[in-house]
Amino acid sequence: MVQGFYKYIQKAWKKPDAKTLRDRMTVWRGEETILKVEKPLRLDKARALGYKDKKGFVIVRIRVKRGGHTRTRPNKGRRSKRLHTNKNLKMSYQWIAEQRAGKKFSNLEVLNSYNVGKDGIYYFFEVILVDPEKPEIQNDSTLNWICKPENRGRVFKGMTSAGKKSRGLTSKSPTNKNRPSVNAGKHRGK
Repeated sequence: MVQGFYKYIQKAWKKPDAKTLRDRMTVWRGEETILKVEKPLRLDKARALGYKDKKGFVIVRIRVKRGGHTRTRPNKGRRSKRLHTNKNLKMSYQWIAEQRAGKKFSNLEVLNSYNVGKDGIYYFFEVILVDPEKPEIQNDSTLNWICKPENRGRVFKGMTSAGKKSRGLTSKSPTNKNRPSVNAGKHRGK
């Protein structure tokens, strides 16, 4: 059976060449934390998430430090009962990366993101950003929904796929949620 070009890229990313990826990440560590890149590194993943090679699309590579999700212990201003910090941050590294990209490029909207690697210190993500003011985006029938005012700042509302996953909205079971609400687990009217 003949496979398409994207299938071969997908296969190559399932088992990437360790030395090449390690050399890339060594270079990335020396670059800026948020860096605009020309083309996506994982073209198959970017296309599956909505990327098109046209005006209005921007790809940004972001470096996020691993660890440190536990909150720091307050050193004063609490009674001893309230000094403990046993809660962890529920946000995923990917959602943090998307929010940082949205903050840096405030005129663009975050469409989606994907992982391009991790080492002992950092996670590396590529974030797909879209300019809703471009006529190419406004005239695209599959993408012009992002131009609507209710979709402004969608990454900060947790409306991207990484945000929804972190908020516990992608699981099939209503009882298995990260943030249970009042109606979690209840079946609504029949």
